[in-house]
Amino acid sequence: MIRLLLASASPARRATLRSLGVDPLVRVSGVDEDAALAAARERFGTLEPADAVLVLAQAKAQAVAESLDGDDLDETSDAAGNLLVLGCDSMLELDGEIHGKPADAAQATARWRAMRGRSGVLHTGHWLVDERDPERGGTGGTLGATSSTVVHFADLTDAEIDAYVATGEPLQVAGAFTVDGRGGAFVTGIEGDHHGVVGVSLPLVRELLAQVGLTVPDLWPVVD
Repeated sequence: MIRLLLASASPARRATLRSLGVDPLVRVSGVDEDAALAAARERFGTLEPADAVLVLAQAKAQAVAESLDGDDLDETSDAAGNLLVLGCDSMLELDGEIHGKPADAAQATARWRAMRGRSGVLHTGHWLVDERDPERGGTGGTLGATSSTVVHFADLTDAEIDAYVATGEPLQVAGAFTVDGRGGAFVTGIEGDHHGVVGVSLPLVRELLAQVGLTVPDLWPVVD
């Protein structure tokens, strides 16, 4: 059975993939995001927001792929030689600047006061590494793409912002908001794939799988 190994600790990403019928294994990459972005800027120059998240998604996926040695797979041992690794990273673009997770409550509050009543673009980079053995159809492919979705925010009051930040939810997510949690009440609309805003675009995952010769049903559990 082909297994998907998610290079992310995000519960929302894991839940989204499960809604697709795919129960991913999880291994966190431990990538130094600032260092990865600095290295990319040194090599390529200024990064567009859609490129920055792709750089981080690639770094996470490749770091996890390189950590697989066949002897330290734990729960993935039954999938050794039949794994795909997926890395993701999300950032919100607002006024030409990109924002990941806020550093603290004060920063989350400041961001919401800047976002309220306005629109931003949530970029989610995806990177897929085909770690399957060649005899199992492995291509050795390593490829990615970015999902970009326009998000319209409600015009929150200061009291609403303070109450939302106090829940702690904005501190855990890129852009300081969710659409699948308490923050959903403060998003008035989106233009694009809402799965990408949650953290992983299912249509984009389908497209990446196709490029290594697979379909989504190939990742579904075999029913006896």
